[in-house]
Amino acid sequence: MTPHERHVADVTRLLRSCAYCHDLHRLFSDCMEASAISISNSMDLRNREAREKRYLDIVGQYERDIVELFPQVFAEIMMALEAEPRDALGTVYNNLELSSADKGQFFTPWPICQMMAEATLGGPKLIQDLIACKGFVRAMEPACGAGATVIALAQTMRAQGINYQRHLHVTAVDIDARVAHMAYIQFSLLHIPAVVVVGNSLSLEIRSYWYTPAHIMGGWSAKLARRDTELMATTGPIENHPVPMDILLPPSTVERPEQRAAPRQLSLF
Repeated sequence: MTPHERHVADVTRLLRSCAYCHDLHRLFSDCMEASAISISNSMDLRNREAREKRYLDIVGQYERDIVELFPQVFAEIMMALEAEPRDALGTVYNNLELSSADKGQFFTPWPICQMMAEATLGGPKLIQDLIACKGFVRAMEPACGAGATVIALAQTMRAQGINYQRHLHVTAVDIDARVAHMAYIQFSLLHIPAVVVVGNSLSLEIRSYWYTPAHIMGGWSAKLARRDTELMATTGPIENHPVPMDILLPPSTVERPEQRAAPRQLSLF
């Protein structure tokens, strides 16, 4: 067992240890949301007050020993990602058998995510030319799940000698708040500049925004606003596509056709 796998197994064990007295679905969701709020409140002053209240509401439902388990889970996630920067929480989610086939929720295996990321980038020169022209590239994930595809993209860029922390910005969307919080935690720990949106990619309904520390520290809101202004000055407003992207990734959670319309295929332009 690799160090990454050992830490993932420890997360699974810690959460299962509470299953005798708490519903595992709810416990996992609350643990993920509380961890996401802890990260957000360290940087995002605009949302801090409301999220702090929500945090207190969450922990107020549990006994002290359960609340003390949350930072232990967070520490194991952090060590798993440090040992190997790949999707850890998606594995935990599947190990706990929390994914819902009834909702059409099937997480993409990590090797497939790597293959898709490599196919998207198409080699260092293509992405480096985009960065040379625009300063950075933007990626869009319309159904991000735990964020495996984005993590694979970032690690592929890193393997090609490109600093994703400076030259990549991600907008990741998911209708399921629980998995959106999972993605936010992993993006934050890997210092990926990103906005994670809890909402519907098709109807454009938005419930909340989660800005990673890398997004806030890097001044990405201003960078994106400047780039959008420049884009509209040259091409005019882009209807029905409020966030122009350089890279469109396929969803990390594959939805059945009756659940969601088919996403656009992998593309780089």
